[in-house]
Amino acid sequence: MSDKKIIKIHNKSDKPDNIVIRDNNTIERSIAIENSLPKFMKDYCIYLKGSVAVSTRLAYLEDINFFCSYLIEMQELTIAKEIKDITQKEFNNIKARDINLFLGDYCSRYYKQTEKNTLIFENNNRALARKKSSISTLFKFLYRNDQLDNNITDGFNPIKLPKPQPDAIKRLEIDEVAKMLDAVESGEGLTDKEKVYWKKTKLRDKAILALFVTYGLRLNELRELNISSFNFSRGEFKIYRKRGKEVLMPINHTCELVVKDYIYNERPQSEILSEENKDALFLSLQNKRLNPKAIRQLVKKYTSISMDTSRDSGYSPHKLRATAATSLIQNGFSIYDVQNLLDHDNVTTTQLYAAHKKHVKRDIVNNFEWIDDNDQNTNEIDIKIEDNI
Repeated sequence: MSDKKIIKIHNKSDKPDNIVIRDNNTIERSIAIENSLPKFMKDYCIYLKGSVAVSTRLAYLEDINFFCSYLIEMQELTIAKEIKDITQKEFNNIKARDINLFLGDYCSRYYKQTEKNTLIFENNNRALARKKSSISTLFKFLYRNDQLDNNITDGFNPIKLPKPQPDAIKRLEIDEVAKMLDAVESGEGLTDKEKVYWKKTKLRDKAILALFVTYGLRLNELRELNISSFNFSRGEFKIYRKRGKEVLMPINHTCELVVKDYIYNERPQSEILSEENKDALFLSLQNKRLNPKAIRQLVKKYTSISMDTSRDSGYSPHKLRATAATSLIQNGFSIYDVQNLLDHDNVTTTQLYAAHKKHVKRDIVNNFEWIDDNDQNTNEIDIKIEDNI
């Protein structure tokens, strides 16, 4: 008989159980890492607990644990054989150059040996920048906390992030969005095997795609939706965004119709569902909350149909987020309104989508000609110019 205890939720908050469980799992993973770190980092762990979101806390701890593993592996800056045995004195002897070597030399490409394979890992500049940020917060805190003699973070090498190019943003055109929604409505473009599942899930799939292209939801924001997230009488629904933000979104007529259609005409009745999934909005054929992989595959399938390409070349849910952003801006909404809707931290991110309007002026003037090329007056002007020459 298993000794593993079943976790039961005593939820007194206004958050749904699935959000509480998600955050609890993240916290448990953070605690496991904290318990493996050196004792002198305890104050820093407490600082993280109270100052950042649970997901950010886990990301920082994973990066710091990775750095400590590197110290153990290299055996140049510590004599410890386990991470928890690294001493404060050894950390105090670490120089900025050591961090720069870790980030610039080791992290960019490193190897891990398994019983059968040699695994190669590579980090791009964005991943390296996050690791640098995690390590910087640690060393700055330890210095402010009088645990290190010097603040070495000023000596960390800068990591240049590639500037996003607006033209490289992948998204569906408006006619492709229409074709995608037609495909989920009619089943056109699906294989015979896909149509077997489509007949059972087409209302679900239509609701998912409509929410993605209307609101630009992130994958997990959509996946974590519950039936109780929707208040149709008030015309709104609630989502939980990054860093634990709780946001009310107005629901438009189209999305209200497709969500209700799915709930009342296709989704299994709550009576036959497990307690864990009674409130989950989007369910698999196994009557469980739809997992991220299934949602990605669903989106790739229908976007590939809309673009007349292979299934592997279909788009991810994030590309539908880009589709929503560019479509809203092209329809005249300000970048600040779109920034608020999509939850961009910085308006410069939203401006990337606005850059797709750069051809609008050209299209306007090209389609608004006052003088016909064949106009007699134009011909006369040409003749006079030739005479003067």
